[in-house]
Amino acid sequence: MTDEEWAVVRPLLPVPGWLRGRGGQPEAYCHRAILDAVRYLVDNGIKWRAMPADFPPWDRVYAFFRRWRDHALVKEFHDRLRGRVRQEAGRDAEPTAGVIDSQSVKADAVVGADSRGFDGGKLINGRKRHVVVDTLGLLLGVMVTAADIGDRAAAKVLLAKVADAQYRLELVWADGGYTGSLVEHCLATLALVLAIVKRSDDTRGFVVLPKRWIVERLFAHLMRTRRLARDYERSTNSAEAMIYWSMTMIMTRRLARSHPARA
Repeated sequence: MTDEEWAVVRPLLPVPGWLRGRGGQPEAYCHRAILDAVRYLVDNGIKWRAMPADFPPWDRVYAFFRRWRDHALVKEFHDRLRGRVRQEAGRDAEPTAGVIDSQSVKADAVVGADSRGFDGGKLINGRKRHVVVDTLGLLLGVMVTAADIGDRAAAKVLLAKVADAQYRLELVWADGGYTGSLVEHCLATLALVLAIVKRSDDTRGFVVLPKRWIVERLFAHLMRTRRLARDYERSTNSAEAMIYWSMTMIMTRRLARSHPARA
């Protein structure tokens, strides 16, 4: 991280338990060095054991990553950054509208049969990333499943989690794959309006569809992160954490550019 990025990140980091008087040992390595190491792994797609010697030992970095994953600290950190980005853009920290979609990606050999499947529509053997973003393209929620899980089945679970966390959310745009009983379920159970943005039957070739391009842009950002170009994670929890880490990098750079003199 640059000094400007660290100035953005530092006040938003979750406070360790030992600083809150809840016990535990103080960290042996600087948080900035550990964060840089995790960011390096996510951005460059290396193996944990291939961590360069300039960073702390790989097992210490992985222990940090695992702790943040298991205690949802990476999501907490991500959500604080998202609120700051929204406020910088003149929006309320809590969104009222979002967009949902899914992306199927190939899975590495380490991914077990219990969390991988074949997406017949995309002809991909691997996993599927279900995401909800706000109107700025910032992540509101993510769920990683086997690629053969249907969009509507996954959306029921994901939208319930997102609606519970984002109390002001009222409207979600989706593509034609989310039609059917899901629309009534969202309205009756979650108090969400699920608006379907359909592609015209007469359309030929690539066209930019209203609202749906927002979530497609997020998928493009994720695919530029080498660790996310293919799913290399043994567990879906790790796969979701990697997506949150990728988004924290994007938002940190964005905030640092808007406040170059912060450091």
